[in-house]
Amino acid sequence: MSKKYAFLFPGQGAQAPGMAKDIAESSAAAKKVIDDISAITGLDMAKLLWESTPEDLARSDNSQIAITAASLATMAALKEKGIEPSSAMGFSLGEFPALYAAGVLSFEDVVKVVRQRGIIMQKVCEEIAAKSEGRAPGMTAVLGLSQEQVKALVEPIEDAYAANMNSDKQTVVSGTFDALDKVEAAAKDAGARRAVRLKVAGPFHSPLMQDAAVEFEKFLADVKFNNPKINLFSNVTGGKVIDGDQAKKAAVLHLTHPVLWTDEEACLAGVIKEDGVENSAVLEVGPGKVLSGLWGQTEFGAGIAATPVNTAEGISNL
Repeated sequence: MSKKYAFLFPGQGAQAPGMAKDIAESSAAAKKVIDDISAITGLDMAKLLWESTPEDLARSDNSQIAITAASLATMAALKEKGIEPSSAMGFSLGEFPALYAAGVLSFEDVVKVVRQRGIIMQKVCEEIAAKSEGRAPGMTAVLGLSQEQVKALVEPIEDAYAANMNSDKQTVVSGTFDALDKVEAAAKDAGARRAVRLKVAGPFHSPLMQDAAVEFEKFLADVKFNNPKINLFSNVTGGKVIDGDQAKKAAVLHLTHPVLWTDEEACLAGVIKEDGVENSAVLEVGPGKVLSGLWGQTEFGAGIAATPVNTAEGISNL
């Protein structure tokens, strides 16, 4: 029986200058992905990926297309090796490479969609910051408290929202600059191990991104979303994606609704159990290793580890 692979795609924050460079240099398929994305977007993707400063890469209009390019290039190199997914899910931005992996979006469409999504989100974040006299909105990771504790903690704080359900002991909160100051103080008072402001461009997955959702929905109007060809999981529902219509609606809701990552992990674990742990592998496809770490913190991680795949050597060792 052939091995079943689950691909996890990282989200914004995983970016780093130089990502996927060795993969593109060692894989013709990966290099073609980078070149094709350059042609579709009009951007010099090689320069963006490998010569940008961390500050430039942190912008949503740069990081989203760059991370997607790195993830798609890595996936192409894996395909060269005969490794393709039977399940896919992505964290936040990573859901879009997952949509491509599942056949929901074409290559050209996923590139165009991610590029426009990043532009829209960057613009809205800058508008929010301007209204706050330059005190940029963002996200704070609260470590050491349960999801329910964090939800209760942020409820009385205006413009603060539990946004990313990363693990039982790690929840990310979105909000305005001042709201996050209050969240961080309240978290420490509640006994949190740490409350860390993240290097992201805005208050993602919260109602503060409603303007971006409205604009993104208009852009998606004419984009075709097919039914998934493999198991595909949704940040918005925490479960399997049923069809293309649901995926399209979720792509818009995605901007204003929390990422139910722990629910998705449990859903994927159920699929792996059905397929057989000994016949399955979980790969984090793209820059970083955050998702592998989160998977390792779950009860499922003890039975099957997630492997970060972000270098040419890592691919060759599979």
